[in-house]
Amino acid sequence: MSVSVKDVAALAQVSVGTVSNVLNRPERVSAATVQRVQRAIDELGFVRNDAARQLRAGHSRSIGLAVLDVRNPFFTDLARGAEQQAAEKDLSVLLGNSDNDVSREARYLDLFEEQRVQGVLITPVGDITARLARLRSRGIPVVLVDRPSDGGELSSVAVDDVGGGCLAARHLLDTGRRRIAFVGGPPSIRQVSDRHEGARRAVAETAEATLEVIETAGLTVLEGRAAGEQLRGRPIGQRPDAVFAANDLLAVGVLQALMILGSISVPDDVAIIGYDDIDFASAAVVPLSSIRQPSEAIGRQAVDLLLQEIDGREAPKQVTFQPELIVRRSTRDSSTPRSSNTT
Repeated sequence: MSVSVKDVAALAQVSVGTVSNVLNRPERVSAATVQRVQRAIDELGFVRNDAARQLRAGHSRSIGLAVLDVRNPFFTDLARGAEQQAAEKDLSVLLGNSDNDVSREARYLDLFEEQRVQGVLITPVGDITARLARLRSRGIPVVLVDRPSDGGELSSVAVDDVGGGCLAARHLLDTGRRRIAFVGGPPSIRQVSDRHEGARRAVAETAEATLEVIETAGLTVLEGRAAGEQLRGRPIGQRPDAVFAANDLLAVGVLQALMILGSISVPDDVAIIGYDDIDFASAAVVPLSSIRQPSEAIGRQAVDLLLQEIDGREAPKQVTFQPELIVRRSTRDSSTPRSSNTT
Protein backbone atom coordinates (compact mmCIF):
# COMPACT_ATOMS: atom_id res chain seq x y z
CA MET A 1 0.00 0.00 0.00
CA SER A 2 1.43 3.38 -0.99
CA VAL A 3 2.13 6.01 1.64
CA SER A 4 0.41 9.37 1.14
CA VAL A 5 1.15 12.93 2.22
CA LYS A 6 -1.70 12.57 4.74
CA ASP A 7 0.10 9.62 6.35
CA VAL A 8 3.29 11.68 6.70
CA ALA A 9 1.33 14.62 8.16
CA ALA A 10 -0.39 12.39 10.70
CA LEU A 11 2.85 10.81 11.90
CA ALA A 12 4.66 14.15 12.08
CA GLN A 13 1.63 15.77 13.69
CA VAL A 14 1.52 18.64 11.21
CA SER A 15 -0.88 19.73 8.48
CA VAL A 16 -0.80 18.43 4.90
CA GLY A 17 0.11 21.96 3.83
CA THR A 18 3.17 21.91 6.08
CA VAL A 19 4.35 18.65 4.52
CA SER A 20 3.87 20.21 1.09
CA ASN A 21 5.96 23.18 2.13
CA VAL A 22 8.73 20.92 3.43
CA LEU A 23 8.78 19.11 0.07
CA ASN A 24 8.56 22.17 -2.17
CA ARG A 25 9.37 25.30 -0.14
CA PRO A 26 11.39 24.25 2.93
CA GLU A 27 12.56 27.82 3.53
CA ARG A 28 9.03 28.63 4.73
CA VAL A 29 9.17 26.06 7.51
CA SER A 30 11.19 26.05 10.75
CA ALA A 31 14.23 23.77 10.88
CA ALA A 32 12.69 21.74 13.72
CA THR A 33 9.52 21.08 11.71
CA VAL A 34 11.52 20.13 8.62
CA GLN A 35 13.43 17.57 10.68
CA ARG A 36 10.21 16.14 12.16
CA VAL A 37 8.59 15.78 8.74
CA GLN A 38 11.76 14.28 7.27
CA ARG A 39 11.87 11.67 10.04
CA ALA A 40 8.27 10.72 9.24
CA ILE A 41 9.10 10.48 5.53
CA ASP A 42 12.07 8.22 6.25
CA GLU A 43 10.11 6.04 8.68
CA LEU A 44 7.18 5.54 6.33
CA GLY A 45 9.26 5.28 3.15
CA PHE A 46 7.24 8.00 1.50
CA VAL A 47 8.02 8.71 -2.19
CA ARG A 48 6.54 11.87 -3.68
CA ASN A 49 4.23 11.53 -6.69
CA ASP A 50 6.10 13.71 -9.13
CA ALA A 51 3.63 13.09 -11.93
CA ALA A 52 0.82 14.54 -9.84
CA ARG A 53 2.99 17.51 -8.92
CA GLN A 54 3.72 18.13 -12.60
CA LEU A 55 0.00 18.14 -13.37
CA ARG A 56 -0.64 20.72 -10.67
CA ALA A 57 2.27 22.91 -11.72
CA GLY A 58 1.67 22.53 -15.44
CA HIS A 59 5.28 21.55 -16.12
CA SER A 60 8.02 19.24 -14.87
CA ARG A 61 11.47 19.90 -13.45
CA SER A 62 13.02 18.66 -16.68
CA ILE A 63 14.27 20.07 -19.95
CA GLY A 64 14.55 18.16 -23.22
CA LEU A 65 17.77 17.86 -25.24
CA ALA A 66 17.73 16.37 -28.75
CA VAL A 67 21.09 15.83 -30.50
CA LEU A 68 22.06 14.46 -33.90
CA ASP A 69 24.14 11.48 -32.79
CA VAL A 70 24.84 10.57 -29.18
CA ARG A 71 27.62 8.21 -30.35
CA ASN A 72 29.62 11.24 -31.39
CA PRO A 73 31.74 12.27 -28.38
CA PHE A 74 31.16 15.93 -29.26
CA PHE A 75 27.46 15.56 -28.45
CA THR A 76 28.22 13.42 -25.41
CA ASP A 77 30.39 16.20 -24.01
CA LEU A 78 27.79 18.81 -24.96
CA ALA A 79 25.12 16.85 -23.09
CA ARG A 80 27.43 16.57 -20.09
CA GLY A 81 27.83 20.35 -19.98
CA ALA A 82 24.06 20.85 -20.25
CA GLU A 83 23.36 18.29 -17.52
CA GLN A 84 25.87 19.88 -15.14
CA GLN A 85 24.38 23.34 -15.62
CA ALA A 86 20.81 22.07 -15.30
CA ALA A 87 21.63 20.17 -12.10
CA GLU A 88 22.75 23.42 -10.48
CA LYS A 89 19.19 24.68 -11.00
CA ASP A 90 17.62 21.46 -9.71
CA LEU A 91 16.60 20.45 -13.23
CA SER A 92 17.06 17.12 -14.98
CA VAL A 93 17.78 16.59 -18.69
CA LEU A 94 15.81 14.20 -20.89
CA LEU A 95 18.22 13.20 -23.68
CA GLY A 96 16.95 12.24 -27.12
CA ASN A 97 19.13 10.90 -29.94
CA SER A 98 17.56 11.78 -33.30
CA ASP A 99 20.25 9.77 -35.12
CA ASN A 100 19.93 12.21 -38.05
CA ASP A 101 16.38 10.94 -38.61
CA VAL A 102 13.57 13.47 -39.08
CA SER A 103 10.78 11.14 -37.91
CA ARG A 104 12.75 10.08 -34.85
CA GLU A 105 13.40 13.74 -34.03
CA ALA A 106 9.66 14.46 -34.31
CA ARG A 107 8.84 11.63 -31.88
CA TYR A 108 11.25 13.06 -29.31
CA LEU A 109 9.70 16.50 -29.61
CA ASP A 110 6.27 14.92 -29.06
CA LEU A 111 7.62 13.08 -26.03
CA PHE A 112 9.12 16.25 -24.56
CA GLU A 113 5.79 17.98 -24.96
CA GLU A 114 3.92 15.08 -23.35
CA GLN A 115 6.38 15.12 -20.43
CA ARG A 116 5.63 18.83 -19.90
CA VAL A 117 9.29 19.82 -20.06
CA GLN A 118 10.09 23.40 -19.13
CA GLY A 119 12.01 23.94 -22.36
CA VAL A 120 13.79 22.24 -25.26
CA LEU A 121 17.39 22.33 -26.46
CA ILE A 122 17.82 20.91 -29.95
CA THR A 123 20.32 20.38 -32.73
CA PRO A 124 17.85 20.03 -35.62
CA VAL A 125 18.22 17.47 -38.40
CA GLY A 126 16.71 19.82 -40.98
CA ASP A 127 14.34 22.76 -41.14
CA ILE A 128 11.77 22.30 -38.38
CA THR A 129 10.90 25.97 -37.93
CA ALA A 130 7.15 25.33 -37.92
CA ARG A 131 7.40 22.54 -35.35
CA LEU A 132 9.52 24.64 -32.99
CA ALA A 133 7.15 27.59 -33.43
CA ARG A 134 4.30 25.32 -32.30
CA LEU A 135 6.23 24.38 -29.17
CA ARG A 136 6.82 28.03 -28.34
CA SER A 137 3.16 28.88 -28.93
CA ARG A 138 2.33 26.29 -26.26
CA GLY A 139 4.64 27.93 -23.74
CA ILE A 140 7.71 25.72 -24.23
CA PRO A 141 10.83 27.83 -24.93
CA VAL A 142 13.36 26.49 -27.46
CA VAL A 143 17.10 27.08 -27.85
CA LEU A 144 19.04 25.86 -30.88
CA VAL A 145 22.29 24.10 -29.98
CA ASP A 146 25.33 23.90 -32.29
CA ARG A 147 23.20 25.63 -34.89
CA PRO A 148 22.63 29.38 -35.46
CA SER A 149 19.16 30.89 -35.68
CA ASP A 150 19.00 32.40 -39.16
CA GLY A 151 16.19 34.83 -38.52
CA GLY A 152 16.99 35.48 -34.88
CA GLU A 153 13.55 34.35 -33.69
CA LEU A 154 15.10 31.65 -31.49
CA SER A 155 17.93 31.80 -29.01
CA SER A 156 20.92 29.80 -30.20
CA VAL A 157 24.39 28.69 -29.18
CA ALA A 158 26.70 27.79 -32.04
CA VAL A 159 30.23 27.82 -33.34
CA ASP A 160 31.28 29.79 -36.41
CA ASP A 161 31.44 26.73 -38.65
CA VAL A 162 32.09 28.74 -41.80
CA GLY A 163 35.06 30.27 -40.03
CA GLY A 164 36.11 26.83 -38.79
CA GLY A 165 36.00 25.37 -42.29
CA CYS A 166 38.07 28.28 -43.57
CA LEU A 167 40.57 27.76 -40.72
CA ALA A 168 40.98 24.07 -41.59
CA ALA A 169 41.45 24.62 -45.32
CA ARG A 170 43.87 27.53 -44.84
CA HIS A 171 45.98 25.38 -42.56
CA LEU A 172 46.21 22.69 -45.26
CA LEU A 173 47.05 25.32 -47.87
CA ASP A 174 49.71 26.82 -45.60
CA THR A 175 51.43 23.42 -45.46
CA GLY A 176 51.68 23.42 -49.26
CA ARG A 177 48.66 21.24 -50.07
CA ARG A 178 46.75 22.18 -53.20
CA ARG A 179 44.41 19.25 -53.98
CA ILE A 180 41.99 19.16 -51.05
CA ALA A 181 39.07 16.77 -50.62
CA PHE A 182 36.20 17.71 -48.31
CA VAL A 183 34.64 14.56 -46.82
CA GLY A 184 31.25 14.96 -45.18
CA GLY A 185 27.50 14.69 -45.43
CA PRO A 186 24.69 14.73 -45.84
CA PRO A 187 24.75 18.41 -46.91
CA SER A 188 21.30 18.93 -45.37
CA ILE A 189 23.06 19.06 -42.00
CA ARG A 190 23.79 22.75 -41.48
CA GLN A 191 27.13 22.17 -39.79
CA VAL A 192 28.36 20.13 -42.76
CA SER A 193 27.32 22.70 -45.35
CA ASP A 194 28.82 25.57 -43.33
CA ARG A 195 32.17 23.81 -42.90
CA HIS A 196 32.26 23.04 -46.60
CA GLU A 197 31.45 26.66 -47.44
CA GLY A 198 34.32 27.88 -45.26
CA ALA A 199 36.73 25.52 -47.00
CA ARG A 200 35.44 26.60 -50.40
CA ARG A 201 36.11 30.26 -49.61
CA ALA A 202 39.66 29.56 -48.44
CA VAL A 203 40.49 27.47 -51.49
CA ALA A 204 39.02 30.09 -53.84
CA GLU A 205 41.58 32.59 -52.52
CA THR A 206 44.56 30.38 -53.45
CA ALA A 207 45.81 30.05 -57.01
CA GLU A 208 45.91 26.50 -58.41
CA ALA A 209 44.16 25.06 -55.34
CA THR A 210 41.15 22.78 -55.86
CA LEU A 211 38.42 21.47 -53.59
CA GLU A 212 36.75 18.14 -54.30
CA VAL A 213 33.65 17.05 -52.37
CA ILE A 214 33.21 13.42 -51.30
CA GLU A 215 29.70 13.22 -49.88
CA THR A 216 28.94 10.74 -47.12
CA ALA A 217 25.61 9.44 -45.86
CA GLY A 218 26.53 10.22 -42.27
CA LEU A 219 29.24 11.45 -39.93
CA THR A 220 30.58 8.12 -38.68
CA VAL A 221 33.88 6.23 -38.67
CA LEU A 222 32.46 3.68 -41.11
CA GLU A 223 31.43 6.41 -43.57
CA GLY A 224 34.91 7.90 -43.27
CA ARG A 225 36.49 4.53 -43.91
CA ALA A 226 34.38 4.09 -47.05
CA ALA A 227 35.51 7.50 -48.30
CA GLY A 228 39.12 6.63 -47.50
CA GLU A 229 38.85 3.34 -49.39
CA GLN A 230 37.56 5.24 -52.40
CA LEU A 231 40.59 7.54 -52.26
CA ARG A 232 42.97 4.63 -51.72
CA GLY A 233 41.70 2.93 -54.85
CA ARG A 234 42.61 5.84 -57.09
CA PRO A 235 45.87 6.15 -59.05
CA ILE A 236 48.46 8.24 -57.21
CA GLY A 237 48.11 11.20 -59.56
CA GLN A 238 44.33 11.36 -59.02
CA ARG A 239 44.38 11.37 -55.23
CA PRO A 240 44.06 14.56 -53.21
CA ASP A 241 47.09 15.55 -51.15
CA ALA A 242 44.89 16.59 -48.20
CA VAL A 243 41.54 15.68 -46.66
CA PHE A 244 39.33 17.96 -44.56
CA ALA A 245 36.76 15.77 -42.82
CA ALA A 246 33.55 17.37 -41.53
CA ASN A 247 34.12 15.78 -38.11
CA ASP A 248 36.74 13.74 -36.29
CA LEU A 249 34.89 10.44 -36.61
CA LEU A 250 35.06 10.73 -40.39
CA ALA A 251 38.73 11.73 -40.15
CA VAL A 252 39.50 8.65 -38.04
CA GLY A 253 37.79 6.45 -40.67
CA VAL A 254 39.75 8.03 -43.52
CA LEU A 255 42.98 7.55 -41.56
CA GLN A 256 42.19 3.87 -40.98
CA ALA A 257 41.48 3.25 -44.66
CA LEU A 258 44.63 4.98 -45.88
CA MET A 259 47.18 3.78 -43.33
CA ILE A 260 45.95 0.68 -41.54
CA LEU A 261 44.10 -0.96 -44.44
CA GLY A 262 46.39 0.52 -47.11
CA SER A 263 49.92 1.77 -47.53
CA ILE A 264 49.39 5.53 -47.90
CA SER A 265 51.45 7.63 -45.51
CA VAL A 266 49.84 10.34 -43.39
CA PRO A 267 50.82 13.16 -43.63
CA ASP A 268 53.55 12.55 -46.24
CA ASP A 269 51.19 11.40 -48.99
CA VAL A 270 47.89 12.77 -47.67
CA ALA A 271 47.38 15.22 -44.81
CA ILE A 272 44.16 14.88 -42.77
CA ILE A 273 42.36 17.37 -40.54
CA GLY A 274 39.08 16.77 -38.71
CA TYR A 275 36.60 18.86 -36.74
CA ASP A 276 35.47 18.87 -33.05
CA ASP A 277 38.77 17.78 -31.43
CA ILE A 278 37.25 14.82 -29.59
CA ASP A 279 39.52 12.71 -27.36
CA PHE A 280 39.96 10.13 -30.14
CA ALA A 281 41.70 12.75 -32.29
CA SER A 282 44.79 13.01 -30.10
CA ALA A 283 44.80 9.24 -29.44
CA ALA A 284 44.71 8.13 -33.10
CA VAL A 285 47.58 6.06 -34.52
CA VAL A 286 48.66 9.32 -36.16
CA PRO A 287 47.38 12.10 -33.89
CA LEU A 288 44.85 14.12 -35.87
CA SER A 289 44.85 17.84 -36.40
CA SER A 290 41.39 19.22 -35.73
CA ILE A 291 39.20 22.28 -35.31
CA ARG A 292 38.28 22.49 -31.64
CA GLN A 293 34.79 23.35 -30.43
CA PRO A 294 34.10 24.08 -26.72
CA SER A 295 31.51 21.29 -26.45
CA GLU A 296 30.77 21.42 -22.71
CA ALA A 297 30.68 25.22 -22.73
CA ILE A 298 28.12 25.09 -25.55
CA GLY A 299 25.89 22.84 -23.44
CA ARG A 300 26.19 25.05 -20.36
CA GLN A 301 25.51 28.24 -22.30
CA ALA A 302 22.46 26.69 -23.96
CA VAL A 303 20.93 25.86 -20.58
CA ASP A 304 21.59 29.42 -19.37
CA LEU A 305 19.81 30.89 -22.40
CA LEU A 306 16.90 28.48 -21.94
CA LEU A 307 16.50 29.50 -18.28
CA GLN A 308 16.45 33.15 -19.32
CA GLU A 309 13.67 32.36 -21.77
CA ILE A 310 11.75 30.35 -19.17
CA ASP A 311 11.93 33.29 -16.76
CA GLY A 312 10.99 35.70 -19.53
CA ARG A 313 13.95 37.90 -18.67
CA GLU A 314 15.30 38.53 -22.17
CA ALA A 315 14.46 38.38 -25.86
CA PRO A 316 16.04 35.62 -27.96
CA LYS A 317 19.83 35.88 -27.96
CA GLN A 318 22.45 34.36 -30.27
CA VAL A 319 25.81 33.26 -28.84
CA THR A 320 28.60 32.28 -31.24
CA PHE A 321 31.86 30.67 -30.13
CA GLN A 322 35.00 30.91 -32.24
CA PRO A 323 36.71 27.63 -33.24
CA GLU A 324 40.41 26.93 -32.62
CA LEU A 325 42.96 25.19 -34.84
CA ILE A 326 44.77 22.30 -33.12
CA VAL A 327 47.78 21.07 -35.10
CA ARG A 328 49.03 17.50 -34.70
CA ARG A 329 51.09 15.06 -36.75
CA SER A 330 48.41 14.30 -39.36
CA THR A 331 49.05 17.63 -41.12
CA ARG A 332 52.53 18.55 -39.95
CA ASP A 333 55.44 18.88 -42.33
CA SER A 334 58.69 20.81 -42.27
CA SER A 335 56.90 24.08 -43.05
CA THR A 336 54.34 23.78 -40.26
CA PRO A 337 55.23 26.13 -37.39
CA ARG A 338 55.18 24.79 -33.84
CA SER A 339 53.07 26.79 -31.42
CA SER A 340 51.16 26.46 -28.15
CA ASN A 341 48.33 24.66 -29.94
CA THR A 342 50.65 22.27 -31.78
CA THR A 343 51.06 18.76 -30.38
